[in-house]
Amino acid sequence: MRDTPIRRRKDARPAELLAAAREVFAAKGFAAARMEDIAARAGVSKGTVYLYFPSKQAVFEALVRQAILPNVERLEAMAAAYEGPTADLLRQAMALFPTLVRDPKVVTIPRLVIGEAGNQPEMADFYRREVVERGLGLISGILRRGAERGEFRPLAPDTVAKLWFAPLLLAVVWRTTFEPVGGAPLELDDYLRTHVDIMLRGLAPEGGTDAA
Repeated sequence: MRDTPIRRRKDARPAELLAAAREVFAAKGFAAARMEDIAARAGVSKGTVYLYFPSKQAVFEALVRQAILPNVERLEAMAAAYEGPTADLLRQAMALFPTLVRDPKVVTIPRLVIGEAGNQPEMADFYRREVVERGLGLISGILRRGAERGEFRPLAPDTVAKLWFAPLLLAVVWRTTFEPVGGAPLELDDYLRTHVDIMLRGLAPEGGTDAA
């Protein structure tokens, strides 16, 4: 059966509502935002928002699934299929992040979590389970792979995974909090390349100078 204009419009509605929600959350924060604010930004009634999303938490979760989780899944697929040196896998994975950190659709979400986790535990817990733990688990698995192949020192992979991600949090905070008020722009590509170089040197096997 051919799609009608009405059907196509209905199918596009969730994405339109999420775009409006992202703008409202970025402007007001999660706690202060209301479902009617999202409706007004999208140019629809509040009832239309509730037709697709039963709560503000559901809107947030849908934003995460739309903007964040596809990137997590992409990294997981890359790691599962990769057969080359582990250091190169880590370099390729990190090379994806400058584009993500520059994307307002992506960085709005961790900024919300960092800023409001103390008062929004349900939001923070969802992000931890669906994004943070999956990301840490992915990097831990890659580090174990490198150690098992003799490419890395056998350091505690869960600890190193947290160290691996720490500069990404700084990048998000810097881009979304400090740059808008006059902070010097962060040179993301050089910043992350330097981070990878330092980490790989630290992971090098005993007697080596570089994990590559």
